[in-house]
Amino acid sequence: MKKDDKIIYRIAAFIFGAAAIVHLIRVVMGLSLKLGNWEAPMWLSILAVVVAGYLSIRLFRH
Repeated sequence: MKKDDKIIYRIAAFIFGAAAIVHLIRVVMGLSLKLGNWEAPMWLSILAVVVAGYLSIRLFRH
């Protein structure tokens, strides 16, 4: 693997990790998330924590 590829994987892992942390904070604190007139359900953030966290871990290990 080239060094440039490793840097890109680390950046992507950091972004997915940050997204997972933000959604985890939303779940723990019970914050609402409104996009226009639509309020995102809490289960969507739980799913985002799992998926983004998994992707972050996999990319860090790559």
